[in-house]
Amino acid sequence: MDLELKGKRVLVTGGSKGIGRACADVLAAEGCEVLIAARNPGDSPHARAIDLSQPGAAETLVAWAGELDILVNNAGAIPGGDLLRVDEPTWRRAWDLKVFGYINLTRLVYAQMKARQQGVIVNVIGSAGERMNAAYIAGSTGNAGLMAFTRALGGASHADGVRVVGINPGPVATDRLLSLYRQMAATQLGDAERYQELFKGMSFGRPAHAAEIAWMAAFLASPRSAYTSGCIVTIDGGAANR
Repeated sequence: MDLELKGKRVLVTGGSKGIGRACADVLAAEGCEVLIAARNPGDSPHARAIDLSQPGAAETLVAWAGELDILVNNAGAIPGGDLLRVDEPTWRRAWDLKVFGYINLTRLVYAQMKARQQGVIVNVIGSAGERMNAAYIAGSTGNAGLMAFTRALGGASHADGVRVVGINPGPVATDRLLSLYRQMAATQLGDAERYQELFKGMSFGRPAHAAEIAWMAAFLASPRSAYTSGCIVTIDGGAANR
């Protein structure tokens, strides 16, 4: 299927690895002009090294990227821990990158898109926002806030010719997740390389592939999904319904 994305100018944050890298690769394969932003993006004229948790970073990035047809908000990793373990500085640093990072960048890009009466914003959020977990309280709360942000903005953005959508991935086989499961396997099974045995409780006996998230992002951003806004697609193998 031709997603009719050829020539679209795209910015993917957190685009150097994991889901963000997969989104960049898929969108580039569809003919998009893809820019990425990350703290360590590598050496490329289409990449910008930036920490979106810092004041003024969103403005700097948008000035560099120029007018965009598609924004994929993906940068951010909120640490685990319950209410008594996650102190205020840790909580604020995490939200400055993911929660306020998404909001601040969206505000600037949305203004551009509104002026042109076209554009799509895809927020990669996380299923902890709908399956609350007290052991991941900062992440659950932040993701729930971004879900509300996506639905509220996307419910009204049609008036400006803009679509805003979200994706809630469950477990995804990124370097971060595999490293965590190797640590768990070393502790529980005595051998880090037996980590795949710990996937047995997951849907289909595995985490999602990053490309499975990226293809959904590409579809939602495409004209093939032109009547989709203010909604969030959960990709967790059905775990949210168990």
